[in-house]
Amino acid sequence: MTFSTAIDTKYQPKRLAVKLTSKGENYVQEGHPWVFSDSIVKINDTAKTGDLAIIFGKRANKMIGIGLYDAKSPIRIKMVYSDTASVNIDNAFFHQKIQKAYKKRLPLLKTKTNSYRLLFGENDGFPSLIADVYTKVLVVKLYSEIWLPYLQTLLESLIDVSGCKTVVIRLSRSLQNSKSHHLEDGDVVYGDLKDEVVQFIEHGVQFSANVIKGHKTGYFLDHRENRRQVGLLSKNKTVLDVFSYAGGFSVHALANGAKEVTSLDISEQALEIAVQNGKLNAYSGKHMTLAGDAFQLLEELVSKKQHFDVVVIDPPSFAKQQTEVTLAKKKYAQLAQLGVQLTAKGGILVLASCSSRVTATAFYDINAQTLQATKRPFTIAQKTEHDIDHPIGFPEGAYLKCAYYRFLD
Repeated sequence: MTFSTAIDTKYQPKRLAVKLTSKGENYVQEGHPWVFSDSIVKINDTAKTGDLAIIFGKRANKMIGIGLYDAKSPIRIKMVYSDTASVNIDNAFFHQKIQKAYKKRLPLLKTKTNSYRLLFGENDGFPSLIADVYTKVLVVKLYSEIWLPYLQTLLESLIDVSGCKTVVIRLSRSLQNSKSHHLEDGDVVYGDLKDEVVQFIEHGVQFSANVIKGHKTGYFLDHRENRRQVGLLSKNKTVLDVFSYAGGFSVHALANGAKEVTSLDISEQALEIAVQNGKLNAYSGKHMTLAGDAFQLLEELVSKKQHFDVVVIDPPSFAKQQTEVTLAKKKYAQLAQLGVQLTAKGGILVLASCSSRVTATAFYDINAQTLQATKRPFTIAQKTEHDIDHPIGFPEGAYLKCAYYRFLD
């Protein structure tokens, strides 16, 4: 395989001997993937990002796990192996882990779907790394420099397992500003890419993703199953898709026979993509767009006494820091209240959250309290989490929650 010269494999990671506090040691033994800097009692003075951190337990002075050292993060060690049995962290080790991850996705790939998340960071044993597949294009997003020494090895295995013909590298902001490598965000490091907008299929519905300039890796794959279900609920219905971005829920609704769909987002560019995604499919309904602040636009729709048979409210994360949790909860309550007022008699309100710091219990409680206060009778049709290609390996990895509320009046 021939890769871009931007992939530098010159640095050979060292092995570090690490001792932790009792609390840190317990976290590792419980399988938690993060070791914070204040949990480290002893480590080599020459430790560099990407080095293999061999963690030894206090009691028997035996290995309890292995991680990758990250000098630039408060999460100083990111675990790749949590066991006491001896192991070699080599090409075969990573290849086996990628094969294991791929096998978990096989049920999804038996549907009319050719886009999926092959590696979901810590949850698949690859902390700070995401690998998404769009047809034959693999998009790898790096959130830490720990993977730079192993990048070519990983890409070779990812290509072999996925069968992709092209690889695009996306970088987090910190890596875009780093001088420790020669990669650029959006680099095509393997194969050719004729068009940065790649078409793919999701449960038989056609979509596109800009793999070079789009958010994250170009699209949000985690809501796939919810989009499918909303589509099935939308036949001959009017639908409001709030925070629609590229029109995931909107397009599924249109493709499944919705009478009228309104996509609402603050980004006019995103709404243009939503319209184009819709046109990739045959539909007879009407597709309208509203650009602007969601809270303000929803208030205006309420004042106009507009109602929709299906209302989907899927906002971006409101709590990226712990200090934002209280405000986030208020925003969720506000959106739920607005959603109730916009949902027609006998309609369905779908409320979602991707804020990992707001727990599922807290989110569902906020929704229940808000809906009960309106005095409208409702039932909870279902509650859902991540799709199959977003497995949960530790508590903080479970960020997505979604509930379907059916009104009885």
